[in-house]
Amino acid sequence: MAESPYTVSDVMTHTVVAVGSEASFRDVVELLDQWKVSAVPVLAGEGRVVGVVSEADLLAKEEFRDTDEGGLAERIKASALTAGELMSAPAVTVHADATVAEAARIMARRHVKRLPVVDGVGVLQGVVSRGDLLKVFLRPDHDIAREVRREVLGRLPGGDGLTVTAADGVVTLTGTLPAHAAGPVLARAVRAVEGVVEVRMELREPVRG
Repeated sequence: MAESPYTVSDVMTHTVVAVGSEASFRDVVELLDQWKVSAVPVLAGEGRVVGVVSEADLLAKEEFRDTDEGGLAERIKASALTAGELMSAPAVTVHADATVAEAARIMARRHVKRLPVVDGVGVLQGVVSRGDLLKVFLRPDHDIAREVRREVLGRLPGGDGLTVTAADGVVTLTGTLPAHAAGPVLARAVRAVEGVVEVRMELREPVRG
């Protein structure tokens, strides 16, 4: 089991459906339906990702079928016949060594549900989805507790005197807060461990001499 931080390579899907730029509108719709995905990468050359066709790109044909509303981009998509005409480009991608947190931030910032995973020259390696990113929260509680003990408390002077338990991803620390340790900083370090849902601090303040 990987330790924190998890990277995209730990959770991504390696078997990926993709299309060439000449794939037809209907071919793309059929692939999305067959594979139960919301978008597919568009490839050129030796597998380099040049764009992505999503359900939103495809729905422009229906949305603007019988109206002159919408901007130039929407009208172009509404008349598009191939993946190359339909795709959103350049593609929003991520590298396999990016952390899960980085991938989640990209998805949120760019309002996408799936990211093609590419190598250094843009060749497709896999796809990571929102659902893939959530896999870190399926991590066993004993793995989470072990990592907290070793990587957080093990680096904190006096941290070995604290007790760590984890249940459904919720980590509870009990005992006496080590001298010179700051509770909020400790909680933040525990929360950074992959799979932690929440941190409960049931700590006594140290006796000050």
